[in-house]
Amino acid sequence: MPPFYILCSLLCLLGTTSAAILRLVPSFGDNPGRDRMYIYVPDTLPDNPAIVVALHGCLGSAPSYYRQNDIADAADKHGFITIYPGSTRDSNCWDVNTVPSLTHNGGSDSLSIVNMVKYTLDKYSGDASRVFVTGSSSGAMMTQSLVAAYPDIFSAGAAFSGLPYGCLKGSPGSSPFSSDPACAAGEVIKTGQEWAALVDQAYPGWNGEYPKLQVWHGTADNVISHQSLVEEQKQWSTVFGVSLSKNVSNTPETGYTQYVYGDGGRFVAYSAKGVGHVVPTHVDSILEWFGII
Repeated sequence: MPPFYILCSLLCLLGTTSAAILRLVPSFGDNPGRDRMYIYVPDTLPDNPAIVVALHGCLGSAPSYYRQNDIADAADKHGFITIYPGSTRDSNCWDVNTVPSLTHNGGSDSLSIVNMVKYTLDKYSGDASRVFVTGSSSGAMMTQSLVAAYPDIFSAGAAFSGLPYGCLKGSPGSSPFSSDPACAAGEVIKTGQEWAALVDQAYPGWNGEYPKLQVWHGTADNVISHQSLVEEQKQWSTVFGVSLSKNVSNTPETGYTQYVYGDGGRFVAYSAKGVGHVVPTHVDSILEWFGII
């Protein structure tokens, strides 16, 4: 293992009060994306535990994302396993631009992550009906890619500061340094039907339901335009066949507006007034959305 990742793993031990530790899984099966797998398994687990996949952003790593939020502490409290995948290419951004990664069983990062899930389900007798995914920035983009391309694997997702599924499709890369800048600038405007047509291409022939999804974005984001939240709402409300039913101010906290679609059971969006690119991971809110708490 490279020295940097040894150091990161050791620092993880200092960043939590939990007795369990973040562990590197050297081999988990086919790994077309050449990604790293880290896993956090609480010391005490119920039978058939739920699994949460937590995805870092560009220039990040699995150990750093582990330290940046309280998901592992929540795993101890509520008894679920957390997988922290680690990207190794394109400034450590996730591949959300190539057809293989955007397509069911196509390959690249998305299939590597799915194989991490399958490994964990098998090794720990996890509950295949309770597999969830969340992520920030590039991790939010991959969250939506997994929801679109692997609705047979995931039950729900929560994406913080991302882009609509397929926005970077065909771009030279997925990082701020390699991608077409139009998406992040909020210059790619489509109808709901046009966005939904991209989701239809993710898993040709899929006739089932898509995992329920929530999307979050800050109004002061100067990395990915807040317009992205508008486009995500058009995309996923069309996919789910729901319309905006109400806005709820100061939810889940002051300055946040919740956009409820339909009865709120399949798709919701959150706009965070004055918040920049790093929207805090509202762990209790997403675990409630996942049905873990």
